[in-house]
Amino acid sequence: MSKFIKVCTVPGLLLFFILQGCNYAKSNQQVLVSGDCGMSWKKINAGDAVPKSGLNACYMKVVIPNYPMQGESRFVSNLKDRVRATVHIDYDYSITDALAFIKQAKFLGKANTDADNEDAIGKAFEGAENMVIDKRIKDVAKGVFINEDIVELDQSDMETHLLNESNRVLEPLGVHLNFITLTFDLDEQTRQAIDVSTAMKIYESKGLQDVGKSVMIERAGATKIIIENITNHQAGDEN
Repeated sequence: MSKFIKVCTVPGLLLFFILQGCNYAKSNQQVLVSGDCGMSWKKINAGDAVPKSGLNACYMKVVIPNYPMQGESRFVSNLKDRVRATVHIDYDYSITDALAFIKQAKFLGKANTDADNEDAIGKAFEGAENMVIDKRIKDVAKGVFINEDIVELDQSDMETHLLNESNRVLEPLGVHLNFITLTFDLDEQTRQAIDVSTAMKIYESKGLQDVGKSVMIERAGATKIIIENITNHQAGDEN
């Protein structure tokens, strides 16, 4: 006999109304229920019926997506030699252990009344990302970046290193990062310093240190010229 019949079969005319109320955990969801106001949780397997609250005022239900989701983190961090940069991280993550995750994001239980609302679930997880995932990624990233030379930094290697270190922290919390994309936003002075350092290394590799220094000095003293194209219409308005 199927689980559907076991859970939902009742005699007489009530069958139709009970069928309307049967709620099953979907394959793209991780459904958690609690009968003690969130003190303990039970996971409902996909295809199994989700218990009803009945008269239990402490009954709670939380639906956690069972598919990859995207998030982003933006913050200011220090690199080696006190170089400051605005860091932008885009990441793709999955909740691999809903029971472990809910212990870190207990506030999701407050969304109990919207547990079946897709929009509400999405909004709730924006908060979960900020409190559980973003915080850990920032802490890991700042610890990694502090010893990294921005001139020598290999972005691909850094993304892999940051991904592995972040997963080391997040996986015990039920979260796995699938990939990370890292971007550094540097100020003009820092970008110029990187250009100079890179150029000097090229000069040094060719035995042209003195030439390189002269070029850099001349470049530093050069005036930056900005040319604007003004259309005939704009020129006429000014006249």
